[in-house]
Amino acid sequence: MTELRNVDAELGEFRTRITVAGVFVLFAFAILASRMVYLQVLRHDELLEQAETNRTTILPVVPQRGQILDRHGKVLATNYSAYTLELTPSKVKDINATIEALSTLVNIEARDKRRFRQLMQESRLFDSVPIRTRLSDEEVARFAAQRYRFPGVEVKARLFRQYPNGEVGSHAIGYIGRINQREKTDIQTWSEEDQANYRGTEHIGKLGAEESHERLLHGITGFERVETSAGGRAVRSLANQPSISGSTVVLTIDVRLQKLVEDMFGDRRGALVAIDPRNGDVLAFVSKPTFDPNLFVDGIDVDNWRALNESPDKPLLNRALRGTYPPGSTYKPFMALGALETGTRNVNTTINDPGYWMFGNHRFRSHGESSLGAVDLSKSIVKSSNTYYYSLANEMGVDTIHDFMKPLGFGQLTGIDVGGEVRGVLPSQAWKRNSFKNPEQKRWIPGETISLGIGQGYNTFTMLQLAHAMATLANQGKKHTPHITASVQDPATGQQISRVVSTPIDLGYKAEHVQAVLEAMHGVTVEGTSARVFAGTSYKSGGKTGTAQAVTIGQSERYDAAKLLESQRDHSLYVAFAPLEAPQVALAVVVENAGFGAAHAAPIARRVFDYLLLDQYPNEQDLAAVRLGQAASPIGKPLKASEMPWPPKDLPAVITP
Repeated sequence: MTELRNVDAELGEFRTRITVAGVFVLFAFAILASRMVYLQVLRHDELLEQAETNRTTILPVVPQRGQILDRHGKVLATNYSAYTLELTPSKVKDINATIEALSTLVNIEARDKRRFRQLMQESRLFDSVPIRTRLSDEEVARFAAQRYRFPGVEVKARLFRQYPNGEVGSHAIGYIGRINQREKTDIQTWSEEDQANYRGTEHIGKLGAEESHERLLHGITGFERVETSAGGRAVRSLANQPSISGSTVVLTIDVRLQKLVEDMFGDRRGALVAIDPRNGDVLAFVSKPTFDPNLFVDGIDVDNWRALNESPDKPLLNRALRGTYPPGSTYKPFMALGALETGTRNVNTTINDPGYWMFGNHRFRSHGESSLGAVDLSKSIVKSSNTYYYSLANEMGVDTIHDFMKPLGFGQLTGIDVGGEVRGVLPSQAWKRNSFKNPEQKRWIPGETISLGIGQGYNTFTMLQLAHAMATLANQGKKHTPHITASVQDPATGQQISRVVSTPIDLGYKAEHVQAVLEAMHGVTVEGTSARVFAGTSYKSGGKTGTAQAVTIGQSERYDAAKLLESQRDHSLYVAFAPLEAPQVALAVVVENAGFGAAHAAPIARRVFDYLLLDQYPNEQDLAAVRLGQAASPIGKPLKASEMPWPPKDLPAVITP
């Protein structure tokens, strides 16, 4: 009996175990089934995409960068195709040994190695980094025959940016370079669409039009979906979407005029901005010295970077946009207009100019301290009377001067479509209070107003601002925003997509006041300081010379250029417009440390007008004379600008692969 009870107990216990085990198995299968449903049904599309992604790779197809043209269709920036030898660091076991072995097949110089190291630091390990660019066909063939020896090394066909005119107009055009870390950070703040458009892009516009029109020039990135093997090698192409080339950007710049002006500067430093006063088109945007933007395309080498960055002439400084100078006597026409518009003086108001002006016990020198006698507004501009403007500044006061000059653009951003513009200084009492920390320095001293009248003191402006103000004055007080972009074109059809149109702002000047000043400026070219330079022209123009101090000369001292360092000598300036009846061009030019404005700056302006109005290009003898400051009117027979070959013979030829 006892045995039967034990058997029943064991059977019951066994059945319980079987039941528990069965429930557990069923529960486990339920979990597996639910997981299968979750993976195969609910997450089917997502997991299929992941599987497809593991099997395939999407490669960005970088678009061809758009061209940049001048106003006449001359190419300023373009692209060409060439072969590059590239390493992917993550796939190369010993980079140094690999480079040495490659050097037996392809010429790799020390500068190539330095650039490669620099680029490798800026790149990710799986990025392809160029070690040599612009390979010849023979070098490509030699490497192809030995390619099996170099895993992680390959030859790629790439598009390279090229600036066929070399240094000409580089500050206006800009250049492209590899995207640095700061720029990568900036890109991350863009919209997702724009970020996606820059996948695979290694270069970006820097400075000038290349930077300001980066999105237009870049184009739209395409893609190629490829099937890959387990080792990551592409097996076949599954789908692709071609990239769309960047738009063609047409500038208002005339590159022949640009080169002419740069040639006239020679080795001198300075800037010139020429504007069409009727619409704000910038015809020439010159900063000297300049630089070759082609140096930056592949990544500039250390030696060239040091030469540019450490040069005392600062070739990378855009003097037209960022260089600030006292305007000197070129400020006087605007002061004269201010006197008329504010009612401080009229056209016939006459003062006596004994060659100096006294303010308290302080003697302000004028016109070499020689007496001009009775001076009215016209004579004050033609003969450049300092006394007239010393007294005028004192009568107007600093804040009245500031309030009149501000709408003309002095000390303000002009809004030009090039990045990096600086304001300069248009002084006022409020400006001084905000600019100095010492309480004594914050207070405006009445004597500080006097020098403002002749464009000295705290006044410092860019040539862009001075040319902008001259264009506004020449256009009867109607102000256009200056711009270097004329239009945007479709790269395939050449059809215009958009065009830059500037709406003028009328500053409300009285026509008779403007005309009085313009006529006085014409007198400067007939009987004033630039009369010799403009002798014999078939057109009428107006202008004003200026000589601005680079260093302060004491009132008891006399200026002697021979006793000063070249960098301490006065700047030579000139503002002008032409023709008088219906101005088509207004300009401002400064030649640093060159002295009297009529000697160096005015002759440059004359040749600009001859080119634009008469289609004349100076001959070599005349150009040489302008560079030396020995030119008055043109020497010899000028050339016909429209018949000159382009590019001129001294410009570099277009580089081809």
